[in-house]
Amino acid sequence: MRAFIVGRWQPFHKGHLEIIKKISEEVDEIIIGIGSCQRSHTLTDPFTAGERIMMITKALGRYNINYYIIPINDIDFNAVWVSCVESLTPPFDTVYTGNSLVRELFSEKNYVVKKPELYNRKEYSGTEIRKKMLKGEKWEHFVPEEVVDVILEIDGIGRIKRLDEKDYDDYF
Repeated sequence: MRAFIVGRWQPFHKGHLEIIKKISEEVDEIIIGIGSCQRSHTLTDPFTAGERIMMITKALGRYNINYYIIPINDIDFNAVWVSCVESLTPPFDTVYTGNSLVRELFSEKNYVVKKPELYNRKEYSGTEIRKKMLKGEKWEHFVPEEVVDVILEIDGIGRIKRLDEKDYDDYF
């Protein structure tokens, strides 16, 4: 059996890792969708699709998990989004999502949809991790060490801080 899960993975953290590991116990292969792949260089989506692929690939490297990583664009046309996903991915039977819209769209197309159990959601939140990065607080223990390496390699902290800078034009 092959399953699909989509997320923004901004950044890929230990909560995401636990969900992927749990799904891998239930299916033979996982298709990991890089959602909103066209978005990057913003405070909510600071990392590119390629950087997120690096994070996930390196973090999963030590596990015996069969997976594909597929970038998925936002198309702002919900009625055809599932068809778009289907055209980009290998066939799959099951969708794992905690997102109510994604759940509804795939359910309407008769997919088996499961809601993964979130792993310590208060602690493992991309939003909170990005806030810690911005404030100069400790964030490294929330993500796999391979993700720390990628973020340091691409100067992800510097990028987030630069994105938060205010230009003089903002004050006039």
